[in-house]
Amino acid sequence: MQFAKRLELLQANVFADMDRAKAKARASGRDIIDLSLGSSDLPTSEHVLDAMRDALQDRSTHGYLLFHGTQYFRQAVAHWYTQKFGILVDPETEVLSLIGSQEGTAHLPLAVLNPGDIALLQDPGYPSHVGGVYLAGGQIYPMPLLAENNFLPVFADIPPLVRSQARMMVLSYPHNPTTAIAPLSFFQEAVEFCRQHNLVLVHDFPYADLVFVDQEDGTGEIINSQSLAPSIFQADTNKETAIEFFTFSKSYNMGGFRIGYAIGNAKLIQALRQVKAVVDFNQYRGILQGAIAALQGDQRGVQDAVKTFRTRRDAFIHALQNIGWQVPTPAATMYIWAKLPEPWAENSIDFCTQLVEKTGVAASPGAGFGKAGEGYVRFALVHEPEKLETAVQRIAEFLKGS
Repeated sequence: MQFAKRLELLQANVFADMDRAKAKARASGRDIIDLSLGSSDLPTSEHVLDAMRDALQDRSTHGYLLFHGTQYFRQAVAHWYTQKFGILVDPETEVLSLIGSQEGTAHLPLAVLNPGDIALLQDPGYPSHVGGVYLAGGQIYPMPLLAENNFLPVFADIPPLVRSQARMMVLSYPHNPTTAIAPLSFFQEAVEFCRQHNLVLVHDFPYADLVFVDQEDGTGEIINSQSLAPSIFQADTNKETAIEFFTFSKSYNMGGFRIGYAIGNAKLIQALRQVKAVVDFNQYRGILQGAIAALQGDQRGVQDAVKTFRTRRDAFIHALQNIGWQVPTPAATMYIWAKLPEPWAENSIDFCTQLVEKTGVAASPGAGFGKAGEGYVRFALVHEPEKLETAVQRIAEFLKGS
């Protein structure tokens, strides 16, 4: 039996590798504290679940759902986006429902790249960005994200020959795994660069709401300043070159429901819609009704999620500091991006493999996100502070024995 050569480029996957390591540790009797996967443990808001429950009783929702059946969802997205970022959106031509943002980042290269074309990707970056380019037969030029550059790529470092062969650039801020945020001025620079070189600019935006600031307002609520996490369309105001992906998995704790959207340039939306039409229809209508309820209903669930992850961030950072591991405090996302101490500084995969084998604490090796991620480890804050502190205690014992 023969398989396509493109599968050879998809052998490595950080989440699959850690899943095998966790299974092995669990089989040996280890109690697993899983910090390797950014799957929120917080509950979906009750009004969202109510909307989906109501849909189940409506037999008209039980059939296939084609594009025009997603109209109310697309309208809700357009209205929410305009309220949030002040950008007008046409729900008919500039919005497309997706099965999470990962579907969009994986499928868009099929609509944009011809075999051999180059995609400019962040290194480190999210694995599906790489996989989508390889499935389309494209080549990857990694843009290193370094601490000294605030984990922002330096466009001037991209060679002229690469620029001439590139067809798309993928960015994602707030960033997974580095937790970096990007200012509007950076996005304006990125948009100008892509205009000059005729590139499609893709912005993966799952952590739009998970941004932390240290001030509180008079009611004790944490202020989530949208200026800290701008949309790409605050730079590409006429939607000339960009497309942006959002998922309900993080802000609304709906990861298992697989619902997201693409928003942006009408030609890019149409091209992605053509690819999607070959691959699938859409989710169950009731899930879209739940997503509409999420956008239109009480937003306290989003605020609570931000406060929860901020509290967990602080607890985990404090615990690490207490064992002598100094890590910068992230301004966004649900992760800690930690530079590995000696003797693990250049071997993140061995660190994570041995850590889960000997302690049951699972984390993600930085090398799994790209070459520039080596020397780091990513911890997902998907447990209560007490369990996070227990994980750090186990890490401390592991480091003493190293």
